[in-house]
Amino acid sequence: MNNSLSLSRHDALDRGGKAQPLLRVRGLQKHFTITRGGMGRQAKRVHAVDGVDFDVYKGETLGIVGESGCGKSTTARLLMHLLAADHGEMVFDGDPIGQRGGISVRGMRRQVQMVFQNSYASLNPRMSVEDSIAFGPQVHGVNRRESRQRARRLLDQVGLSSRLFAHRYPHELSGGQRQRVNIARALALEPRLLILDEAVSALDKSVEAQVLNLLMDLKQEYGLTYLFISHDLNVVRYISDRVMVMYLGKVAEMGEVEALYRAPAHPYTRALLSAMPSMNPDQRTQQAPLVGDPPNPIDLPPGCRFCPRCPMVEDACRDAEPALEACGTAHQVACRRADEVMAGAVPVKRISEESPT
Repeated sequence: MNNSLSLSRHDALDRGGKAQPLLRVRGLQKHFTITRGGMGRQAKRVHAVDGVDFDVYKGETLGIVGESGCGKSTTARLLMHLLAADHGEMVFDGDPIGQRGGISVRGMRRQVQMVFQNSYASLNPRMSVEDSIAFGPQVHGVNRRESRQRARRLLDQVGLSSRLFAHRYPHELSGGQRQRVNIARALALEPRLLILDEAVSALDKSVEAQVLNLLMDLKQEYGLTYLFISHDLNVVRYISDRVMVMYLGKVAEMGEVEALYRAPAHPYTRALLSAMPSMNPDQRTQQAPLVGDPPNPIDLPPGCRFCPRCPMVEDACRDAEPALEACGTAHQVACRRADEVMAGAVPVKRISEESPT
């Protein structure tokens, strides 16, 4: 695979132009049943993803953030059809996925690839690095010789010498090297969209920076689009163009990265950003920006799901769940008091090093 081939293939596949989202998701839902109904009992379900709407535009990086259990990884697996969605519509560059007259799941998976968090578990311990990268193209009809040549080119592309690493096995590699192999394997099918699920969270900071820079270089060289999932808000700000904040299976806020970081419109987003460590050693947080645990995803509170933890909750918040609505240019939020939040009605209290604690 070389740059000209990859870009020409992307141009041939791009039917809707830049204005058409590469991926369009509407009403995505996944509930996990944990107890069955019967004998008058009501079935209990975990509301993992509960009606999520978003678009991923061509050439951008959309970051997804939120606490553990908010539905980030489940959303990624639903997009890859590793889990079957209960409801929802997914459209890839104008083609409905898995529907008559659209694109098949197999065809979608050639254009959408995923890099997982656990770099070791993602690789077959009995397959060499070269075989792991070449396996995907072979499954999709590329002959053995060409797929192996592609694997060696990609190894060199991601910073691993094919002469030294092609015949090694996963246990012979470091965490950063294994993740580079996973990135190469994802690129082997010349995808248009890469889903990166906590792809750098298990790496040391120095290695993390190298992999992030590699991802940005590959994005520019091959015209890729990224869906980047992470709990590290600094990393998300560095790599993303837009950010989607999730809370208990719902989208709480979405907007351009710098605008959202400067003026968050949802109390939950503001609390997340306030929890970021300060680079100023003379500043410390006086109190936790967010207290309490998320509600039980089996027994959700009425109205807004953030009510039990929200410092700005009012009676109307408990009556009905707020819809995701526009809040300024290219900014959406699901909060009735978004204007007050953006105006700083929820201040972050800090104290200096000299102040008494």
